[in-house]
Amino acid sequence: MEAASGPDRRRRVDIGFYGNQVLSVRVTQESYDELVRTLQAAEGRTWHQVEADDSVFSVDLDKVVYLRLETDRDRVGF
Repeated sequence: MEAASGPDRRRRVDIGFYGNQVLSVRVTQESYDELVRTLQAAEGRTWHQVEADDSVFSVDLDKVVYLRLETDRDRVGF
């Protein structure tokens, strides 16, 4: 079974919040890009829904400190 590639491929994203809390989710590139765009243009909107593999999360954008997107650079094989 091959891993999904392209727009359907899911990558881990860590969403860091004030107070050192981190939410780790696996999302599509499209979902990640939408989250980044929403953070950049929040303009009074504070909540955003993030669709992950098995759940939908509501995130308070005012509390987000950072996003960390998983890369493939350090992966070997498999």
